[in-house]
Amino acid sequence: MTSPGLPSGPDPAAAPESAEPSAPAPQHVADGEAALSRTVDGSDPAGHGGEQRLKISCVILTMGTRPAELRRAVTSVLEQEGAELELIVVSNGAELPPLPEDVKTVRLPENIGIPEGRNHGVKAADGDIVLFLDDDGWYRSRDLARHVSGRFAADPGLGIVTFRIVDPDGGPDQRRYVPRLRAGDPLRSSRVTTFLGGAAAVRRAAFDAAGGLPGGFFYAHEESDLAWRVLDAGYHIEYDAEAVMYHPSTHPSRHEDFYRLNARNRVWLVRRNLPWPLALSHLGVWIGITVLRVRSLSALRAWFRGFGEGWRGDCGRRRPMRWSTAWRMTLAGRPPVI
Repeated sequence: MTSPGLPSGPDPAAAPESAEPSAPAPQHVADGEAALSRTVDGSDPAGHGGEQRLKISCVILTMGTRPAELRRAVTSVLEQEGAELELIVVSNGAELPPLPEDVKTVRLPENIGIPEGRNHGVKAADGDIVLFLDDDGWYRSRDLARHVSGRFAADPGLGIVTFRIVDPDGGPDQRRYVPRLRAGDPLRSSRVTTFLGGAAAVRRAAFDAAGGLPGGFFYAHEESDLAWRVLDAGYHIEYDAEAVMYHPSTHPSRHEDFYRLNARNRVWLVRRNLPWPLALSHLGVWIGITVLRVRSLSALRAWFRGFGEGWRGDCGRRRPMRWSTAWRMTLAGRPPVI
């Protein structure tokens, strides 16, 4: 996956997310109850008495550096069949190439980062479900939108679906794209506790209940922030191996800003979302993992510099999750200290 202004790649200390045993139904809170039961036409959310049609909005964020790849992504969205769908392309401080007339565009004067750029795209969206697609990814199946719409229509407690990412050249699915600890079998679907930002679908009601993506993060860990708040609103998240996004195989490159932002945002993530006993445990675990995994002294210095910035900087509103949400994450295979 790629990011505006930064090389692609996971957190250097990040472990994939865990496969989980069967998880219990979420405990809905007051704010989530109405969102989970509401449908676009007021009908039974399970679709009894007729198939429910949920409108889908696809948001593509681009810096304008890959016009050919962007055209391929746009085409793959517009060719979707069997679903009501709109496409929004957000230019993150860049000029856009010519696009079809029915594509909405949002033009930002400067690169404001991945999460805030996507937030602007969601603001322009009318759909009940929001797809996020990287500008160098695409959908090969024309049934992807219909499949996603059906998943959300059938399960009103489903907040986010994260997709399987496939190498178009036939290479093996990469473990770092499977968001769980036991990532050895990418063909197995399961509940998870985070998602992949450029290969996912989010229920708009869940997105709004969570407060959207944390715009100040710029890059790194914004998906986990949204995922944890969606879980705390009473929804669940699923890795769906049948929902496929194609993306060229990449080798993550890292420089000092990569390490700094990963560390700063990890501190912000736990400051915003975890009760203090869990927050301190989480950070202790990640300091240990980072020291063991990162071999470069310059990278470690950048990481610890970002760690300090995370404590000094404004992380936004603190809204610690309920202990019951932390327990649900544990049952899903990844307690929020890992």
